[in-house]
Amino acid sequence: MEKRNPPSLGQLFRFLQDPHLVARFQHICGVRAIIPGGETSALGKRGSDSIDRNGSVRTTKPLRKNSLTGDAGQEFVVENRFLYYLFTFGTELGNELFYLSFFPFLVWNADPAVGRRLIMLWVWVMYLGQCTKDLLGWSRPASPPVVKVEVLYDSEYSMPSTHAMSATAIPFALFFLTFGRWQYSFWLGLAAAACWCLLVCLSRIYVGMHSLLDVMVGVAYSAVMLPLLLPALDAVDELVASSGYAAATVAAVHAALGLLSSKLDGWSTSRADTAQILGSGAGVALGTRAERLLGLLPADGPSAGGPPTAALRWLAGVPVLLATRALTKSLLAATLRRFRRPRAEIPCRYLVYGAVGFNVLFLAPLVFRLLRLS
Repeated sequence: MEKRNPPSLGQLFRFLQDPHLVARFQHICGVRAIIPGGETSALGKRGSDSIDRNGSVRTTKPLRKNSLTGDAGQEFVVENRFLYYLFTFGTELGNELFYLSFFPFLVWNADPAVGRRLIMLWVWVMYLGQCTKDLLGWSRPASPPVVKVEVLYDSEYSMPSTHAMSATAIPFALFFLTFGRWQYSFWLGLAAAACWCLLVCLSRIYVGMHSLLDVMVGVAYSAVMLPLLLPALDAVDELVASSGYAAATVAAVHAALGLLSSKLDGWSTSRADTAQILGSGAGVALGTRAERLLGLLPADGPSAGGPPTAALRWLAGVPVLLATRALTKSLLAATLRRFRRPRAEIPCRYLVYGAVGFNVLFLAPLVFRLLRLS
Protein backbone atom coordinates (compact mmCIF):
# COMPACT_ATOMS: atom_id res chain seq x y z
CA MET A 1 0.00 0.00 0.00
CA GLU A 2 1.43 3.35 -1.07
CA LYS A 3 2.32 5.61 1.83
CA ARG A 4 1.09 9.21 1.55
CA ASN A 5 3.34 12.01 2.60
CA PRO A 6 1.83 14.46 5.10
CA PRO A 7 0.86 17.82 3.61
CA SER A 8 3.51 20.52 3.68
CA LEU A 9 3.06 23.72 5.66
CA GLY A 10 2.40 25.62 2.44
CA GLN A 11 -0.32 23.17 1.42
CA LEU A 12 -1.93 23.46 4.85
CA PHE A 13 -1.92 27.27 4.62
CA ARG A 14 -3.47 27.17 1.14
CA PHE A 15 -6.17 24.80 2.38
CA LEU A 16 -7.02 27.04 5.36
CA GLN A 17 -7.08 30.08 3.06
CA ASP A 18 -9.35 28.44 0.48
CA PRO A 19 -12.51 30.55 -0.03
CA HIS A 20 -14.49 27.36 -0.71
CA LEU A 21 -13.99 26.49 2.97
CA VAL A 22 -15.69 29.78 3.90
CA ALA A 23 -18.47 29.15 1.38
CA ARG A 24 -19.01 25.67 2.81
CA PHE A 25 -19.39 27.06 6.33
CA GLN A 26 -21.86 29.67 5.05
CA HIS A 27 -23.81 26.93 3.28
CA ILE A 28 -24.01 24.89 6.50
CA CYS A 29 -25.28 28.01 8.32
CA GLY A 30 -27.97 28.62 5.71
CA VAL A 31 -26.51 31.51 3.67
CA ARG A 32 -27.19 31.22 -0.06
CA ALA A 33 -26.03 33.34 -2.96
CA ILE A 34 -28.60 34.41 -5.55
CA ILE A 35 -27.86 33.12 -9.03
CA PRO A 36 -29.04 35.25 -12.00
CA GLY A 37 -32.55 34.14 -12.85
CA GLY A 38 -33.80 34.31 -9.26
CA GLU A 39 -32.63 30.92 -7.96
CA THR A 40 -30.33 30.40 -5.01
CA SER A 41 -27.14 28.39 -4.93
CA ALA A 42 -28.66 25.93 -2.45
CA LEU A 43 -28.91 22.26 -3.23
CA GLY A 44 -32.07 20.76 -1.86
CA LYS A 45 -35.00 22.19 0.04
CA ARG A 46 -34.92 25.80 1.20
CA GLY A 47 -35.31 26.54 4.87
CA SER A 48 -38.60 28.00 6.06
CA ASP A 49 -36.85 31.19 7.24
CA SER A 50 -36.12 32.14 3.62
CA ILE A 51 -39.77 31.98 2.48
CA ASP A 52 -42.24 34.77 3.19
CA ARG A 53 -46.01 34.41 3.63
CA ASN A 54 -46.63 34.59 -0.10
CA GLY A 55 -44.25 31.69 -0.76
CA SER A 56 -41.56 33.82 -2.43
CA VAL A 57 -37.88 33.86 -1.52
CA ARG A 58 -37.04 36.55 1.07
CA THR A 59 -33.71 38.19 0.25
CA THR A 60 -31.38 40.17 2.48
CA LYS A 61 -28.70 42.78 1.76
CA PRO A 62 -25.63 43.77 3.81
CA LEU A 63 -26.57 46.11 6.66
CA ARG A 64 -24.02 48.79 5.76
CA LYS A 65 -22.33 49.97 2.58
CA ASN A 66 -18.66 49.58 1.81
CA SER A 67 -16.87 52.27 3.84
CA LEU A 68 -14.55 53.19 0.97
CA THR A 69 -16.50 52.68 -2.27
CA GLY A 70 -20.08 53.08 -1.06
CA ASP A 71 -21.02 49.75 -2.70
CA ALA A 72 -24.19 48.33 -1.11
CA GLY A 73 -23.32 44.70 -1.91
CA GLN A 74 -25.39 41.91 -3.44
CA GLU A 75 -28.59 40.35 -2.14
CA PHE A 76 -28.46 36.90 -0.62
CA VAL A 77 -30.82 34.42 1.03
CA VAL A 78 -30.74 33.61 4.75
CA GLU A 79 -32.32 30.28 5.63
CA ASN A 80 -31.47 30.36 9.33
CA ARG A 81 -32.44 33.70 10.85
CA PHE A 82 -31.22 32.76 14.33
CA LEU A 83 -27.66 32.19 13.12
CA TYR A 84 -27.86 35.34 11.02
CA TYR A 85 -28.76 37.50 14.02
CA LEU A 86 -26.31 35.66 16.29
CA PHE A 87 -23.35 36.17 13.96
CA THR A 88 -24.40 39.73 13.12
CA PHE A 89 -24.24 40.44 16.85
CA GLY A 90 -20.89 38.65 17.03
CA THR A 91 -19.31 40.72 14.30
CA GLU A 92 -20.56 43.92 15.96
CA LEU A 93 -18.42 43.03 19.00
CA GLY A 94 -15.44 44.19 16.94
CA ASN A 95 -16.91 47.38 15.49
CA GLU A 96 -16.79 51.04 16.53
CA LEU A 97 -20.20 51.18 18.20
CA PHE A 98 -19.27 48.35 20.57
CA TYR A 99 -15.98 49.99 21.56
CA LEU A 100 -17.70 53.36 22.14
CA SER A 101 -20.21 51.60 24.40
CA PHE A 102 -18.15 48.96 26.17
CA PHE A 103 -15.04 50.85 27.24
CA PRO A 104 -16.84 53.88 28.75
CA PHE A 105 -19.24 51.56 30.59
CA LEU A 106 -16.31 49.62 32.01
CA VAL A 107 -14.53 52.80 33.14
CA TRP A 108 -17.62 54.48 34.61
CA ASN A 109 -19.49 51.57 36.14
CA ALA A 110 -17.22 48.57 36.67
CA ASP A 111 -13.56 49.33 37.41
CA PRO A 112 -11.76 52.48 36.12
CA ALA A 113 -8.27 50.99 36.54
CA VAL A 114 -9.17 47.84 34.62
CA GLY A 115 -10.85 49.95 31.94
CA ARG A 116 -7.77 52.15 31.42
CA ARG A 117 -5.43 49.16 31.20
CA LEU A 118 -7.72 47.26 28.85
CA ILE A 119 -7.92 50.27 26.51
CA MET A 120 -4.12 50.50 26.54
CA LEU A 121 -3.81 46.83 25.57
CA TRP A 122 -6.51 47.13 22.91
CA VAL A 123 -4.68 50.06 21.26
CA TRP A 124 -1.40 48.13 21.03
CA VAL A 125 -3.05 44.96 19.72
CA MET A 126 -5.17 46.73 17.12
CA TYR A 127 -2.32 48.92 15.90
CA LEU A 128 -0.01 45.95 15.34
CA GLY A 129 -2.82 44.04 13.67
CA GLN A 130 -3.71 46.86 11.27
CA CYS A 131 -0.05 47.42 10.35
CA THR A 132 0.46 43.70 9.72
CA LYS A 133 -2.56 43.72 7.42
CA ASP A 134 -1.07 46.54 5.36
CA LEU A 135 2.38 44.97 5.22
CA LEU A 136 1.07 41.60 4.03
CA GLY A 137 -1.62 43.00 1.72
CA TRP A 138 -3.68 39.80 1.44
CA SER A 139 -7.08 40.22 -0.17
CA ARG A 140 -10.44 39.16 1.27
CA PRO A 141 -11.91 35.74 0.36
CA ALA A 142 -13.02 35.70 -3.27
CA SER A 143 -16.69 36.16 -4.15
CA PRO A 144 -17.91 33.89 -5.67
CA PRO A 145 -17.83 31.34 -4.11
CA VAL A 146 -18.07 33.34 -0.85
CA VAL A 147 -21.29 35.28 -0.14
CA LYS A 148 -20.54 38.78 1.14
CA VAL A 149 -22.95 39.08 4.06
CA GLU A 150 -20.98 42.17 5.14
CA VAL A 151 -19.20 44.67 2.85
CA LEU A 152 -18.37 47.45 5.32
CA TYR A 153 -14.64 46.59 5.43
CA ASP A 154 -14.47 44.65 2.16
CA SER A 155 -11.92 47.08 0.65
CA GLU A 156 -9.42 46.46 3.44
CA TYR A 157 -6.89 43.67 3.61
CA SER A 158 -7.63 40.37 5.28
CA MET A 159 -4.61 38.89 7.11
CA PRO A 160 -4.75 38.77 10.11
CA SER A 161 -8.32 39.25 11.30
CA THR A 162 -8.25 42.22 13.69
CA HIS A 163 -11.74 41.23 14.85
CA ALA A 164 -10.25 37.90 15.95
CA MET A 165 -7.33 39.72 17.56
CA SER A 166 -9.54 42.03 19.60
CA ALA A 167 -11.91 39.15 20.43
CA THR A 168 -8.95 37.28 21.89
CA ALA A 169 -7.25 40.21 23.59
CA ILE A 170 -10.25 41.92 25.22
CA PRO A 171 -12.09 39.02 26.92
CA PHE A 172 -8.98 37.11 27.99
CA ALA A 173 -7.20 40.25 29.21
CA LEU A 174 -10.36 41.21 31.08
CA PHE A 175 -10.36 37.76 32.65
CA PHE A 176 -6.69 37.95 33.69
CA LEU A 177 -7.04 41.53 34.98
CA THR A 178 -10.16 40.87 37.07
CA PHE A 179 -9.84 37.32 38.37
CA GLY A 180 -9.15 37.63 42.09
CA ARG A 181 -10.15 41.30 41.90
CA TRP A 182 -13.81 40.62 41.12
CA GLN A 183 -15.74 37.75 42.64
CA TYR A 184 -16.57 35.04 40.08
CA SER A 185 -15.73 31.43 39.30
CA PHE A 186 -12.46 30.80 37.45
CA TRP A 187 -14.08 28.34 35.05
CA LEU A 188 -17.08 30.59 34.43
CA GLY A 189 -14.82 33.52 33.57
CA LEU A 190 -12.63 31.41 31.31
CA ALA A 191 -15.66 29.91 29.55
CA ALA A 192 -17.18 33.37 29.01
CA ALA A 193 -13.94 34.66 27.47
CA ALA A 194 -13.69 31.59 25.20
CA CYS A 195 -17.33 31.93 24.07
CA TRP A 196 -16.83 35.63 23.29
CA CYS A 197 -13.74 34.83 21.23
CA LEU A 198 -15.35 31.90 19.40
CA LEU A 199 -18.51 33.86 18.55
CA VAL A 200 -16.59 36.74 16.97
CA CYS A 201 -14.21 34.44 15.07
CA LEU A 202 -17.02 32.34 13.59
CA SER A 203 -18.98 35.50 12.75
CA ARG A 204 -16.12 36.81 10.58
CA ILE A 205 -16.14 33.60 8.55
CA TYR A 206 -19.95 33.65 8.39
CA VAL A 207 -20.08 37.18 6.92
CA GLY A 208 -17.42 36.26 4.33
CA MET A 209 -14.78 38.72 5.48
CA HIS A 210 -12.07 36.25 6.51
CA SER A 211 -10.69 32.84 5.70
CA LEU A 212 -10.12 30.27 8.41
CA LEU A 213 -6.40 31.05 8.22
CA ASP A 214 -6.99 34.79 8.81
CA VAL A 215 -8.95 34.05 11.96
CA MET A 216 -6.53 31.45 13.30
CA VAL A 217 -3.54 33.75 12.79
CA GLY A 218 -5.43 36.62 14.46
CA VAL A 219 -6.12 34.50 17.54
CA ALA A 220 -2.52 33.24 17.66
CA TYR A 221 -1.13 36.76 17.18
CA SER A 222 -3.05 38.06 20.20
CA ALA A 223 -2.25 34.95 22.22
CA VAL A 224 1.47 35.64 21.71
CA MET A 225 1.12 39.34 22.58
CA LEU A 226 -0.94 38.92 25.75
CA PRO A 227 1.79 37.42 27.98
CA LEU A 228 4.21 40.07 26.71
CA LEU A 229 1.92 43.06 27.25
CA LEU A 230 -0.12 42.17 30.33
CA PRO A 231 2.78 42.41 32.84
CA ALA A 232 3.53 45.97 31.69
CA LEU A 233 0.01 47.39 32.02
CA ASP A 234 0.05 48.27 35.74
CA ALA A 235 3.43 50.03 35.56
CA VAL A 236 2.60 51.99 32.40
CA ASP A 237 -0.81 53.05 33.76
CA GLU A 238 0.76 54.32 36.98
CA LEU A 239 3.51 56.13 35.06
CA VAL A 240 0.97 57.88 32.81
CA ALA A 241 -1.15 58.90 35.81
CA SER A 242 1.79 60.27 37.79
CA SER A 243 3.82 62.00 35.07
CA GLY A 244 2.64 64.67 32.65
CA TYR A 245 5.69 63.95 30.49
CA ALA A 246 4.67 60.29 30.19
CA ALA A 247 1.10 61.15 29.17
CA ALA A 248 2.32 63.69 26.61
CA THR A 249 4.83 61.16 25.30
CA VAL A 250 2.06 58.59 24.82
CA ALA A 251 0.03 61.15 22.83
CA ALA A 252 3.04 62.12 20.69
CA VAL A 253 4.07 58.52 20.04
CA HIS A 254 0.51 57.60 19.06
CA ALA A 255 0.39 60.53 16.64
CA ALA A 256 3.71 59.50 15.09
CA LEU A 257 2.57 55.88 14.78
CA GLY A 258 -0.60 57.03 13.05
CA LEU A 259 1.38 59.02 10.49
CA LEU A 260 3.76 56.09 10.00
CA SER A 261 0.94 53.63 9.38
CA SER A 262 -0.58 55.96 6.78
CA LYS A 263 2.56 55.55 4.65
CA LEU A 264 2.61 51.74 4.70
CA ASP A 265 0.29 51.46 1.72
CA GLY A 266 -2.11 53.46 -0.43
CA TRP A 267 -5.09 55.12 1.19
CA SER A 268 -7.77 52.92 2.68
CA THR A 269 -10.28 53.26 5.49
CA SER A 270 -8.04 51.20 7.78
CA ARG A 271 -5.77 54.26 8.07
CA ALA A 272 -8.65 56.26 9.51
CA ASP A 273 -9.64 53.41 11.82
CA THR A 274 -6.05 53.20 13.07
CA ALA A 275 -6.07 56.96 13.72
CA GLN A 276 -9.28 56.58 15.74
CA ILE A 277 -7.78 53.81 17.86
CA LEU A 278 -4.52 55.68 18.50
CA GLY A 279 -6.38 58.93 19.20
CA SER A 280 -8.62 57.19 21.72
CA GLY A 281 -5.60 55.76 23.52
CA ALA A 282 -3.85 59.15 23.58
CA GLY A 283 -6.98 60.86 24.92
CA VAL A 284 -7.37 58.28 27.69
CA ALA A 285 -3.72 58.79 28.71
CA LEU A 286 -4.11 62.57 28.87
CA GLY A 287 -7.45 62.24 30.67
CA THR A 288 -5.89 59.92 33.25
CA ARG A 289 -3.15 62.47 33.98
CA ALA A 290 -5.66 65.33 34.17
CA GLU A 291 -7.77 63.38 36.67
CA ARG A 292 -4.73 62.69 38.86
CA LEU A 293 -3.68 66.37 38.77
CA LEU A 294 -7.09 67.50 39.99
CA GLY A 295 -7.33 64.72 42.56
CA LEU A 296 -10.28 63.14 40.76
CA LEU A 297 -8.69 59.82 39.76
CA PRO A 298 -10.78 57.12 41.47
CA ALA A 299 -9.09 54.55 43.68
CA ASP A 300 -8.36 51.15 42.22
CA GLY A 301 -11.23 48.75 42.62
CA PRO A 302 -14.84 48.25 41.51
CA SER A 303 -16.95 51.40 41.11
CA ALA A 304 -19.46 52.28 43.79
CA GLY A 305 -23.22 52.16 43.24
CA GLY A 306 -25.66 49.59 41.95
CA PRO A 307 -27.49 49.14 38.63
CA PRO A 308 -29.64 52.32 39.00
CA THR A 309 -26.54 54.45 39.51
CA ALA A 310 -24.81 52.74 36.59
CA ALA A 311 -27.81 53.45 34.35
CA LEU A 312 -27.85 57.11 35.38
CA ARG A 313 -24.10 57.43 34.73
CA TRP A 314 -24.62 55.91 31.33
CA LEU A 315 -27.49 58.28 30.49
CA ALA A 316 -25.43 61.25 31.64
CA GLY A 317 -22.10 60.17 30.12
CA VAL A 318 -23.10 59.12 26.61
CA PRO A 319 -24.44 62.61 25.67
CA VAL A 320 -21.11 64.06 26.85
CA LEU A 321 -19.21 61.80 24.44
CA LEU A 322 -21.63 62.40 21.56
CA ALA A 323 -21.41 66.16 22.07
CA THR A 324 -17.62 65.97 22.23
CA ARG A 325 -17.43 64.08 18.96
CA ALA A 326 -19.91 66.37 17.19
CA LEU A 327 -18.25 69.56 18.43
CA THR A 328 -14.72 68.44 17.56
CA LYS A 329 -15.84 67.25 14.13
CA SER A 330 -17.50 70.60 13.40
CA LEU A 331 -14.40 72.50 14.49
CA LEU A 332 -12.20 70.39 12.22
CA ALA A 333 -14.60 70.36 9.25
CA ALA A 334 -13.00 73.52 7.84
CA THR A 335 -9.62 71.76 7.81
CA LEU A 336 -11.02 68.86 5.80
CA ARG A 337 -12.67 71.25 3.30
CA ARG A 338 -9.46 73.23 2.93
CA PHE A 339 -7.15 70.31 2.18
CA ARG A 340 -9.72 68.18 0.31
CA ARG A 341 -7.49 65.13 0.58
CA PRO A 342 -8.25 61.77 2.20
CA ARG A 343 -5.02 61.92 4.22
CA ALA A 344 -6.23 65.05 6.01
CA GLU A 345 -8.81 62.75 7.59
CA ILE A 346 -6.10 60.94 9.59
CA PRO A 347 -5.07 63.82 11.91
CA CYS A 348 -8.69 64.96 12.12
CA ARG A 349 -9.91 61.55 13.28
CA TYR A 350 -6.98 61.35 15.69
CA LEU A 351 -8.03 64.63 17.28
CA VAL A 352 -11.75 63.83 17.30
CA TYR A 353 -11.33 60.49 19.05
CA GLY A 354 -8.54 61.87 21.21
CA ALA A 355 -11.09 64.35 22.56
CA VAL A 356 -13.63 61.56 23.07
CA GLY A 357 -11.08 59.41 24.92
CA PHE A 358 -10.05 62.38 27.07
CA ASN A 359 -13.62 63.09 28.14
CA VAL A 360 -14.33 59.45 28.98
CA LEU A 361 -11.79 59.94 31.79
CA PHE A 362 -12.17 63.66 32.50
CA LEU A 363 -15.34 65.55 31.56
CA ALA A 364 -17.83 62.70 32.03
CA PRO A 365 -16.62 61.95 35.62
CA LEU A 366 -16.86 65.69 36.37
CA VAL A 367 -20.48 65.63 35.22
CA PHE A 368 -21.08 62.59 37.45
CA ARG A 369 -19.69 64.53 40.44
CA LEU A 370 -21.91 67.51 39.70
CA LEU A 371 -24.92 65.20 39.52
CA ARG A 372 -23.76 63.33 42.66
CA LEU A 373 -23.46 60.05 40.79
CA SER A 374 -19.94 59.26 42.03
